[in-house]
Amino acid sequence: MSEFEVYALCYGRRTGFRGEHFLGHGPDSAEPHPTAYYVWLAVSPEHTVLVDAGIRASRAREIPGLDYVEPGRLLAELGAVPDIVVLTHLHYDHCGTVADFPGARFVVQQSEVDYWTGPWAKRIERERWLLDEVALDHVLAGPLDLVDGDAEVVPGLSVHLVGGHTAGMQVVRVGTAAGPVVLASDAAHFHENLENDHPAPLLHSMTGVYGAFDRVRELAGAGPVVPGHDPEVLGRYPPAGERIVRISASSGS
Repeated sequence: MSEFEVYALCYGRRTGFRGEHFLGHGPDSAEPHPTAYYVWLAVSPEHTVLVDAGIRASRAREIPGLDYVEPGRLLAELGAVPDIVVLTHLHYDHCGTVADFPGARFVVQQSEVDYWTGPWAKRIERERWLLDEVALDHVLAGPLDLVDGDAEVVPGLSVHLVGGHTAGMQVVRVGTAAGPVVLASDAAHFHENLENDHPAPLLHSMTGVYGAFDRVRELAGAGPVVPGHDPEVLGRYPPAGERIVRISASSGS
């Protein structure tokens, strides 16, 4: 089985409010709460796998207070040219720059594509702001692997359907020399979501979110779970650049 080196690349930062990030109104809901935006990279001797593709620059400019750099610039710092792009889900902040990776093979859950393109797609207008329509068209043009449930993408790297946040939310389990790392993406936005069993407010299924928490913990075992939007990731792991850290299964968990 191939062993990977895993990196988290922080392409954006902004400060929102706790109420945006944790379900339920409380006395601290209006308190400022920082968030970060990531893509992740898994590199083996055989493959360079990008997990998620971030926000398209034109859309990033529309987000007030977002400190943004194009994900491609961060990948260039590592000299990385992905041959596979795994999309954990199809929200705009996770698939926006897919056009920057011509020739890469995309991997996404069938149920995620079905949700956005099925016969009811025009009836979910209140959610379509979360989608990047241009990116979706590019993904569907392929090359595209649509998976149904759990699947090995390449030896040492697998995807696992967990749902909850979206209909086809998937997480990525990566084998490293020190053990497995689970890239949770938005199955757990922050460490606090898992530590306090506290969902984020943006969800497809409440029970699905709790099921995703359980599945992520199971997949990680004693290894680390890397959440999708937690600025603390940059402090828990050794730096590999100004906005890049190297994820190690032996630290940060």
